[in-house]
Amino acid sequence: MKPLWKLDRTPPAGTPFDPGARHEVVIVGAGLTGLTTAVMLTRAGLDVAVIDAGTVGQLATGGNTGKLSLLQGQRLAEIRRHHSADLVRAYVDANRDGMDWLVGFADHAGVPYERRTDHTYAQQIDGLVTVREQHEAAREAGLPTRMLSGGDLSSAPFPVVGAVALDDQVTIDPMVVAQALAEELLAGGGTLHTGTRVTATHVLPEPRVETTAGPMFADNIVIATGYPILDRGLYFSKMRAFRSYCVSFRVPGDVPASTFISVDSPSRSIRPVSAADGPGGTAQLVVGGNGHPVGRSDGEAAQVEDLVAWTQEHFPGAEETHRWSAQDYESHNLIPFVGAMPRGLGSIRFATGYAKWGLSNAPAAALRLTAELLGAHRKERPSWMTVLGTRLTVPADLAQGAVEGLKVAAAATSGWVKAESRSVPVPRPAEGEGVVANRGGLPVGISTVDGVTRAVDAVCPHLGGVLDWNDAECTWDCPLHASRFAADGTRIEGPALSDLKPLPRTPQG
Repeated sequence: MKPLWKLDRTPPAGTPFDPGARHEVVIVGAGLTGLTTAVMLTRAGLDVAVIDAGTVGQLATGGNTGKLSLLQGQRLAEIRRHHSADLVRAYVDANRDGMDWLVGFADHAGVPYERRTDHTYAQQIDGLVTVREQHEAAREAGLPTRMLSGGDLSSAPFPVVGAVALDDQVTIDPMVVAQALAEELLAGGGTLHTGTRVTATHVLPEPRVETTAGPMFADNIVIATGYPILDRGLYFSKMRAFRSYCVSFRVPGDVPASTFISVDSPSRSIRPVSAADGPGGTAQLVVGGNGHPVGRSDGEAAQVEDLVAWTQEHFPGAEETHRWSAQDYESHNLIPFVGAMPRGLGSIRFATGYAKWGLSNAPAAALRLTAELLGAHRKERPSWMTVLGTRLTVPADLAQGAVEGLKVAAAATSGWVKAESRSVPVPRPAEGEGVVANRGGLPVGISTVDGVTRAVDAVCPHLGGVLDWNDAECTWDCPLHASRFAADGTRIEGPALSDLKPLPRTPQG
């Protein structure tokens, strides 16, 4: 699976890793959060280094749809059901400041983008209740939304019975943004290390990160890795992770000029692409949706094929160009976690939990992290930073956490039971397929990818979940806390820090 945004991009070269080097701030993660934070701090005159196991924007940033919106589907209605109007307003204000910063950066760096009207819409009558709730929450938070009937959107080639609309939102190529951020970081004297994995952080006797290439020291550390790679604070138990899918198409004739996202299932996200907000060439259409908890799907490839079938039904002649997926994290209380990491002695900060809306939440988090690291007095900070930073846990948050905890426990149990039901040797999996079997009481993952059959330890090194095969991306995914691994066992993302152990194959499996 290859995202549309990664075409013909030459990533910044970065700098060779220097074991034992010291910086004022070390940021782990070269996605939007890490890079926006790094640019803000570098502009303020700090010595900043960014380090990533992969390349610039490789994971969530590269899998983004490139929709920068304050409407955010039904997000505001979801938050308002459980929290006060003041908290929703603070969330919107944070995202507005994040959006303004990113658009300002795009103007400064010469990154093109389009202004479009964004819609949260209902595909069926039952969804209109949620659409109205979203409109009410948005208006209460100060957004100039307006309600539209199905007749107002009769030109849409897909089912719409009603929608709430917000003008002047933005579509942009997320990888062009990420690479422009990396280029400014390097031009401003910052340091960028890619292809180097962080394996641990310490605050005593002095703050440092441990990597596969040696240690790096800093006054402050920022963890910007999706799920925090540290178990301090147990944030893996305070969030849930989803994978969702996107397919891009060349479409005969016109594509919608606006963006859309549905409130009812199956979820559908529609985003037009032009030369100004995506790769050059002919106009395209990105259709996304069908999200599910990581490692808990009966068939990831089927989710993608469903998007293709839907698009070809409503846009006859649509020709697929690319397909991809992304992993996003949602906190149980629906508000991103940003700030000091527990037991970090004030030297470790982090940000996570954007629930698919990272283009505005990431720079908002960076603004807050930068204010804290620069020592800005509370009175000098926007009020949303204080409101979001002092929110209280409410019963709904605890209930959501309990429900997710039960799902994790059920996934843990079912994974082991399923693994024990099949013993090796097993038939060689077909190309692109994988199976978990029992070998001597331990789960073994056997897969065939690119003609090579491999066996790996199928127990996640984080907390012992039995891995599930992802047939869309040919990866091993953990249904507990969303760590992911390549077919050969190489760690891709998630709270796990080590690779899966490769195992010898039996004659038949």
